[in-house]
Amino acid sequence: MDMKNPFTLFCIALLLTAISTLQAEPGGFNEDNLKKVGLKVQSLIDTEVIAGAVVLVARNGKVALHEARGVSDIQDGTMMKKDTIFRIYSMTKPITTAAVMMLIEEGKLSASDPVEKYIPSLAGAKVYSPDGNHKKATSLMTVADLMLHTSGLSYGFTGGPVSRLYREKRVLDRSSSLKQMVDKLSTIPLQAEPGNSWVYSVSIDVLGRLVEVVSKKSFSEFIHERIFVPLGMNDTGFYVPDEKSGRLASQHARNNKGKLRVSEPGSSSPFREKPVHESGGGGLCSTARDYFRFCQMILNGGELDGKRLLKAETVAMMTKNQLPDSIQNIGIGDNRKGIGFGYGFAVRKSKSSWGFGGRAGEIGWGGAASTHFWISPADNLIVITLRNFMPYEWTLEKELKTLVYEAMED
Repeated sequence: MDMKNPFTLFCIALLLTAISTLQAEPGGFNEDNLKKVGLKVQSLIDTEVIAGAVVLVARNGKVALHEARGVSDIQDGTMMKKDTIFRIYSMTKPITTAAVMMLIEEGKLSASDPVEKYIPSLAGAKVYSPDGNHKKATSLMTVADLMLHTSGLSYGFTGGPVSRLYREKRVLDRSSSLKQMVDKLSTIPLQAEPGNSWVYSVSIDVLGRLVEVVSKKSFSEFIHERIFVPLGMNDTGFYVPDEKSGRLASQHARNNKGKLRVSEPGSSSPFREKPVHESGGGGLCSTARDYFRFCQMILNGGELDGKRLLKAETVAMMTKNQLPDSIQNIGIGDNRKGIGFGYGFAVRKSKSSWGFGGRAGEIGWGGAASTHFWISPADNLIVITLRNFMPYEWTLEKELKTLVYEAMED
């Protein structure tokens, strides 16, 4: 057997899949049915749909399942482990919003404040017009608009001429500071009138700059001191330091024949270097264990292990739909019926044809590299599914959500 052959290494990894249930307490679940979650992940690996994944399921404050299966690098056969570090991209957003809500609790700003009060360069924003005659927005962009993605800002991948300008000006360049980012945004017209529509955007990155301005600290310093340290999120940050580099998952994609390939090795990832741009919208790396602790704090109403980060009423505001009646659903190139948005989280308002067996009241979000989490407050349930694959695939949420719910026992 050729031990240097990548396919051979991959096959060995499949046979030696890392399954660990250390400290798992499957209370609140039928244990046999819960095992189906791991078996489904394994079948996706066996059929080469995914290379590997880490899945964590918790209920009533206890981890019921925490498994690592497959490989974190399909080329060299590195085993997936429970402490593998992933680029969580937009799963950064709820953490950023939590930081802003801390400042709101302290009376240092208000959700209704105009953003230009703190970031003057965004004053006088104009709304894009195809004829080039961009007109001044009739509504002021508020802090709440940033948290809800109703700011009128855009992203560089959502299509249209405004998005093209984002790409041309390299708004999210990792070598640009958050101040430089908002200065770039001030030269680009808004995609929509503030408050009028839900447009997925760099709004949460702007919130990172807002935190800097109000707290007088760097964004990374603030969330490290106020969120990561209290929650013991020791493996979460904007880059992976050298001593942890071997735990960073490689990113995967598919070749022109649909076969999995490594698209960004963990060993040479940009996330190995400390960025200038500390992206509140998509810059963090983390582990299942770390992100679980953030989710459990949210599910507990702002407290974990005797440390209170947010008031219960603040978390209630964050996790309920805050969109006006004029905005029925959210969508990123789709129409997510029944899904609204709170301060940093998607919120399932009702059961609908969209989604994968989700329940009313669920909150959650995903990251661009196919990471995802959801929380069902009514069920005291947290589920985190991590793999690094781009472009985004719904695979794990789609395949596991119903299995998790079916495994629950009262």
